[in-house]
Amino acid sequence: MTNFAERLERVANKSTVFQQFGRGVERETLRYTSDGELALTPHPNSLGSALTNRWITTDFSESLLEFITPVSNDVATLMSQLKDIHHFAQTKINDEKLWPLSMPCYVGSEDDINLAQYGTSNTGRMKTLYRAGLKKRYGSLMQIISGVHFNFSFPDSFWDALYGEQDDAARQDTKSEAYFALIRNYYRFGWLIPYFFGASPALCSSFIRGRETKLPFENIGGSLYLPHATSLRLSDLGYTNSAQSGLKIGFNGLSQYLEGLNKAIRTPSEEFAEIGVKVDGEYRQLNSNVLQIENELYAPIRPKRVTKSGEKPSEALARGGVEYIEVRSLDVNPFSPVGVTEQQVRFLDLFLTWAALSDSDPMDGCELECWRSNWSKVIIEGRKLELELQIGCRGEKLSLQAWAKRVFSDLRQIAEVMDAELGGDAYQQVCNELETWIDNPDKTLSAQLLEKVKAAGGLGKAGCELGLQYRQQNLEHQYQVYSQALMEEEVARSVQEQQNIEQQDKLSFDEYLEQYFAYLK
Repeated sequence: MTNFAERLERVANKSTVFQQFGRGVERETLRYTSDGELALTPHPNSLGSALTNRWITTDFSESLLEFITPVSNDVATLMSQLKDIHHFAQTKINDEKLWPLSMPCYVGSEDDINLAQYGTSNTGRMKTLYRAGLKKRYGSLMQIISGVHFNFSFPDSFWDALYGEQDDAARQDTKSEAYFALIRNYYRFGWLIPYFFGASPALCSSFIRGRETKLPFENIGGSLYLPHATSLRLSDLGYTNSAQSGLKIGFNGLSQYLEGLNKAIRTPSEEFAEIGVKVDGEYRQLNSNVLQIENELYAPIRPKRVTKSGEKPSEALARGGVEYIEVRSLDVNPFSPVGVTEQQVRFLDLFLTWAALSDSDPMDGCELECWRSNWSKVIIEGRKLELELQIGCRGEKLSLQAWAKRVFSDLRQIAEVMDAELGGDAYQQVCNELETWIDNPDKTLSAQLLEKVKAAGGLGKAGCELGLQYRQQNLEHQYQVYSQALMEEEVARSVQEQQNIEQQDKLSFDEYLEQYFAYLK
């Protein structure tokens, strides 16, 4: 019996494991106007405080909404929560709509992209300043690309099944090691996510106005596309940072990861130093290091732990180990009014379980570069039949289709076990459907979207058609988990909490930043 099959059997013998997966979704979406342009209005007061609302906030820009679900153990509940949040938001933004694509709508000028505002507190001002730094470093257009982040954790019963019952200290170490093993397998095989679910094969030409690119784009009505691309959002044109390419952050364990991350936060950047930190009495960025703060590290997956008040993400990980992982490779699904589907969530359940149960040797820099190269190939030309991917650093190659089928033979075993415990055949149905996409790239989301873009005569027109349709669907939705009263209550609570935070400030902004970054000295 293989290690994978043996581990799966152990978990399968532990009742209710698969009923206790923890899942949460963060969905980003731009507010846009009827003519397909970026909405220039501020974040609506009717949505509460972007600083403190638990469910609705902003990301980089005032126009870039982010919808956040709490942790749920049930897929249907998770999706219902997300739909309820979309419904409430759509009722509060008048005629504006939610852009249904990852790559932005038409943007006339980068100056139209207003930085997110979080009030007058030191915490709020620091959040805006961080974004000002991102704007100076990379430009605003890159920062309004939208994605879907999927937060996932296994229950203690999963670890008990694999490693036996342990005391708290041992369990903490075991979980962290296991989550990093999962992360390494995600780097090895996570390109399956952009292959199936990448949904940004095209972009508005306004996105790369004035920028050079060597990619052989084709043009439809002012939209640029690559015939076999899956996710330009994940490409060098998208949400990446070339300054970070030299960072050597390893994933062979928590200590190696934290060492690399802490070094990156402390590494000065000559390029960013030229911007200046405080010029003529006005801040331009938080500091001139390669990373201003840890959140600036762009990665397709992150190890996470819920932070305590005033705690930085790395401090939380050092204190308590990895608690959950954040998958960051999902494009917004243009064929869902809420940007993600139940099918995608169930696939991620299967894939992340497989990544945790499969062997995962330590990964050196050479192997990590090899897998990054594979991701890049899938992102730019993933729908090219028989695309070859390299296996580690040994020079062996295998087609994407052959690799995917190997993985799916294991995923199907997990699906059978999960369905047996949960009842029904939902997970096997996911395997049945997606397996047909392996040999038929035209079924993938990127192919479906590209077909729609061509039929509509451009990305903007396709996005507007879908956005109008989803506006109606989101307005017609009936609350399933929350209620109008509960959502309004959260709006009022968030506004009051922001006021409380602002009133409690005792330090000047200069003193606050000095204290916050004291650990760098």
